[in-house]
Amino acid sequence: MTDIRRTTCPYDCPASCGLLATIENGRVAGVAGDPDHPASKGLICKKMQQYQLSVNSPDRILFPMRRTGNKGEGKFEPITWEEAVREITGRFQQIIRENDPSAILPAYYSGTMGVIQRKCGDAFFNRLGARPLILRLCANAKGMGYASVMGQTPCLEPEELRSSDLILVWSSNVKATRLHVMPILKEARDAGKKVILIEACAREMDAYCDETILIRPGTDGALALAMMHVLEEKGLADETFLRERCEGYEDFLPIVRKSTPKWAEQITGIPEKTIRRLALFFGQAKAPAILLGSGFSRYKNGGMTSRLITVLSAFTGAWGKPGGGICAAEHNGGPFVDAKRVARPDFRKVSGPGVNINCLGSALTAEGEDAVKAFFVYGGNPVGSVCDQKAILKGLLREDLFTVVHERFLTDTARYADILLPAVFSVEQTDCFRAYGYRTFGVAKKLVEPQGACKSNWELFRLLAEAMGFEEPYFKRTEEEMLEELLSHPEEGLLELTEKQWKFLRENGTVRQPFGDHGHFKTPSGKLRIVNQEEKEPVPCYKEPYGGAYPLSLISIPDSHTLNSIFLERRDLVQKRGPAAMMLHPLDAAERKIREGDMVTAWNDLAEVDFRAVITDRIAKGTAAVSGIYSSSQTGSALLFNALNHERLSDMEATTLNDNRIDVKRRMA
Repeated sequence: MTDIRRTTCPYDCPASCGLLATIENGRVAGVAGDPDHPASKGLICKKMQQYQLSVNSPDRILFPMRRTGNKGEGKFEPITWEEAVREITGRFQQIIRENDPSAILPAYYSGTMGVIQRKCGDAFFNRLGARPLILRLCANAKGMGYASVMGQTPCLEPEELRSSDLILVWSSNVKATRLHVMPILKEARDAGKKVILIEACAREMDAYCDETILIRPGTDGALALAMMHVLEEKGLADETFLRERCEGYEDFLPIVRKSTPKWAEQITGIPEKTIRRLALFFGQAKAPAILLGSGFSRYKNGGMTSRLITVLSAFTGAWGKPGGGICAAEHNGGPFVDAKRVARPDFRKVSGPGVNINCLGSALTAEGEDAVKAFFVYGGNPVGSVCDQKAILKGLLREDLFTVVHERFLTDTARYADILLPAVFSVEQTDCFRAYGYRTFGVAKKLVEPQGACKSNWELFRLLAEAMGFEEPYFKRTEEEMLEELLSHPEEGLLELTEKQWKFLRENGTVRQPFGDHGHFKTPSGKLRIVNQEEKEPVPCYKEPYGGAYPLSLISIPDSHTLNSIFLERRDLVQKRGPAAMMLHPLDAAERKIREGDMVTAWNDLAEVDFRAVITDRIAKGTAAVSGIYSSSQTGSALLFNALNHERLSDMEATTLNDNRIDVKRRMA
């Protein structure tokens, strides 16, 4: 029997793409894009076009397992769910008796982006009293910087870029992260509109833009300030808008007037003439748009840089004009449903300091009263994605640390588990999805039964709650009942649905709100806040990144073949991507006698990691770039790119993934 069912992609992408899954005899036989989805409109990435290869992979973990070998060896024996739950909860109870619930630390990130399955673990660990996890691993500094200026004002949606007459693609590998914008960029260029790329490494996006401006990593704020200097100098700033619709313009002007293009050239590496020309393009456009990525925000100055670029977007009065402003996947609609009904912060009775996810290494190696005794990982792979990999590995090797991992494949983190639990795919569970790049909300009910003994996050935490003796009705519900509770208490975005729309939504459909109102700023005063008195530094200004003594800036860029550490099980994608590579500018390579294809070693005070050299002039001089995340089985080494990344936090206490310095040498045979 063959059936085609509608569902939603669960992964960390702004679109939450609509999928059509072909079901044959209770298994997923194929996946295609849903042409009726209001945002993705049938376009899906190559990764999801063969989603069934992951769902039906022979390498899936199908049953609970207990470690038999040394930690990190990846040797396990099968056990029952009853045994696994008894061992986990028994250790939890022992830790609570002998220490404190805060000695238990959960960890997750973007393994699934569904409201229910992503947040239900919060409810369990809040009730348990475990140490809180602070999730600031990706683009938090960008979002917080934007909100400092704009409040909850929605960004432009991609379709609105069709009304823009100039698009600055700023620090965004659109091909890898926002696939649905690519046709819009082509349409703009075909119509004679200018598309300009501002990037530290432009190797993948250069061909899709009219011009590429290479910038030194972490200096984007200086460029934004210098552009505003030119706009003010040439009378292209919208003085009426800045004085009437914004707060603090007069206080900001002294900063702008001293931030000359000549000053910025020394910081950014961009010639003064280029900065002036770029500013004039921006100022003379009727509706300029900034398509803003996240790479620029992963520095010490990430939040401040985001503030400066956001203020730049307002300098010509672009906000309120069709196609004018920032497209950055921030505050796009909803909230549709109340996620607190899933996360249940009210279950936490005692508050205490949390662990920033960027500092897991320090947390796992801490001693004394701060020592973590149990580590529970679900929806994430911190060994492959979190800073200071060596410290994380050191912590995971502790014999007194009890580690549980809920996973679908034997990831680099799963190899260190004491108890390894089998997880489901999105088609094997029920959830709902709020896209963060569009004003859409969709339901995705279970399509097929889980393979083996795999369980969803919801089912897992329900079992653990029962074994811990938690009596709250919340823990006795099914995930389907949780979905119904969310839909029965709709929030903004679902309040005006028609009966027909409600029926469509409950049948695995997706609904969409109209474009957001960008002309009425959702701030306390109703004005755009150039100066924000709630910030530590109310007046925005340029701040330097961390830097360091080593000569090269190390950055990470997204890869089109994988999504973070997801899809590493797919041999077809991994083979197409090739070995772990480090991109270098020709002059930097020549100084080190490195040639295309050479094996090289990158090092700093944290680690040494091997790569294959790729030489390209589409990278800023003084920069080394690595694309995507690999597993240790694919590199031949236990250490990955993140071993070179410090735990240092940004001005918004978010990741500084791109704010590290290294040197590189040719590896001798």
